[in-house]
Amino acid sequence: MKFNRKSPLAKVLEGLFSTYAEHVPDVNWITNAMIDAGYIGKQEDILNDHIAFRTMGVQHLGIQSLEKIFLHFGYKREDFYRFEKKKLNAYWYSPPSEEYPRVFISELCVDELSEKAQTIIHEYTNSVNYDPVNKLNLENSDDVVSFFSTPLWEIPTWSDYQFLLNESEYAAWVIHNRYYLNHYTISVHALPNPINKLLKFNQFLKSIGIKLNDAGGEIKASPDRLLLQSSTVAQKVNALFREGDSHIISGSYVEFAERKPTENGIREGFEAGNADKIFESTFRSQTEK
Repeated sequence: MKFNRKSPLAKVLEGLFSTYAEHVPDVNWITNAMIDAGYIGKQEDILNDHIAFRTMGVQHLGIQSLEKIFLHFGYKREDFYRFEKKKLNAYWYSPPSEEYPRVFISELCVDELSEKAQTIIHEYTNSVNYDPVNKLNLENSDDVVSFFSTPLWEIPTWSDYQFLLNESEYAAWVIHNRYYLNHYTISVHALPNPINKLLKFNQFLKSIGIKLNDAGGEIKASPDRLLLQSSTVAQKVNALFREGDSHIISGSYVEFAERKPTENGIREGFEAGNADKIFESTFRSQTEK
């Protein structure tokens, strides 16, 4: 991740990445394999295309709350996306300068779920009775990093988690993981030849034992073929639930993006069709294959 490491934004991004990498073994596995193969010298040689967060669309939370952090640091809200079947809304945010990653924030439209699912979610999120971002000192990068790893509501019960899992796997992921970083993304086009094409890079990943999300195909392509994306299948983690028992659930994953040249630089933005299938990296259809 290449940027000025003295800036407050850089410190926030480094803090987020450090916590995420500790919990997602594929991150270091992939990086170390690339180092061993001579493609890069260190983690910092990798350009981070974007980072993504999942949120609950309820009062005081959701996109309108979380985006304030990134808007404060100079990000600009860009295109809106709607995922009808998954009951999600999302925006992407362009960075203040090109060395920083794009940001993608999605939210679950809770009021579109069944009455019981809504009741379960509100039993947890109703404890948040003000916008927590408004209480943050956004100039203090340690405070911001701590916010992302501090639970906003109680650990769920296993039965609540299971009910949500069967209705919305996105809801189940958020109810346990909260604002934990969902994924970071390797900019494949910024890597050296021959792995600067996603097809070749995917072949490299599979050769080192990485399992790829094949929902919609291993490579998800925009209609203009200028944005190609793939991702690992989410890591399984041993998670504690309120009763004190632990269960294996989906954690986070790693994404890969190849942005092709256009007349004005490289292909910007995102593609709803691609993102829709990338979301499924944490779904049982992928993690339990």
